Amino acid sequence: MKKNRSRYIASFALLTALLLILTIWNVNAGSVSLPAQDIFRILTSPPDGSTDYGIIWGFRLPRILAAVILGGALSVSGFLLQTFFANPIAGPFVLGVSSGAKLLVSLVMIFLLSQGRTSSSLVLISAAFSGAMLSMGFILLISQRVKKMSMLVVCGVMIGYICSAITDFAVTFAEDSNIVNLHNWSMGSFSGIYWDSVAVMAAVVGSALFLTFLLSKPIGAYQMGESYAQNMGVNIRRFRVSLILLSSILSACVTAFAGPVSFVGIAVPHLIKSLFATAKPILMIPACFLGGAVFCLFCDLIARTVFAPTDMSISSVTAIFGAPVVIFMMASRRSGAAE
Repeated sequence: MKKNRSRYIASFALLTALLLILTIWNVNAGSVSLPAQDIFRILTSPPDGSTDYGIIWGFRLPRILAAVILGGALSVSGFLLQTFFANPIAGPFVLGVSSGAKLLVSLVMIFLLSQGRTSSSLVLISAAFSGAMLSMGFILLISQRVKKMSMLVVCGVMIGYICSAITDFAVTFAEDSNIVNLHNWSMGSFSGIYWDSVAVMAAVVGSALFLTFLLSKPIGAYQMGESYAQNMGVNIRRFRVSLILLSSILSACVTAFAGPVSFVGIAVPHLIKSLFATAKPILMIPACFLGGAVFCLFCDLIARTVFAPTDMSISSVTAIFGAPVVIFMMASRRSGAAE
């Protein structure tokens, strides 16, 4: 027990240290490099109207906070979906939840932009949540007929492709001026996020995380099996609805502000479980949030700096680092099953 506790403390310390290092690195890195003393002065002094101040406070800090908040939200959403389906490769991107959210947000953006209006944060989140719930509804209907989890995941991938195809079809017939905005958003990016958006996403994600943390004990019981959870007094129907709603809210918030981001919801929970050597929800929920924040900060650093001043798609970078983790995880499960 003491050994486990020491491992948990060391793991949290490692994630916190990585988060701080990457935050400082992201503040300093970019097409405009600033000396450390200038950054410290800008962060601790009142606004002076300089260009450097605008770069730090107007662009880099909101982007860093967005990567932390949305990366953590996507990781926790993946953990909830993996718990719900009892499958380690279940995640918002693989099951088509992110694609459903992308579809509805795209349609809303096209409609509003064609009317010469802009999309508010509330409208985007509502549209993304509706799309996520629509995709999740199809997944749940299929799960009633398909008992093999591998087939359910394949069906989720197909739903994702259908939603993406409809999105591409809609974008094809959008006005040229609207396509630029949609293309940048649909590729996935933490750029272009400002403080008002950070405040909204912090409120939404913070509330969902708080409610998720309150479900730690029911989640732990559910991991032991439905029968065990029922014997422990868990209302299975209400519990499942709660998991679906919370995971959809978290993934919808990510899609609304940053577009679809791949593999974070699958790879990070697996890495965190391996690091902590446990699946206890009371540890996994905050640890997955920290892990998702670290992972997305690192990937966003790569996206911003490799081809600076041009930004890479964040989804492309997360796929490069997340997909090998998923492949390794699937190969390990196959070899374990064969043995």
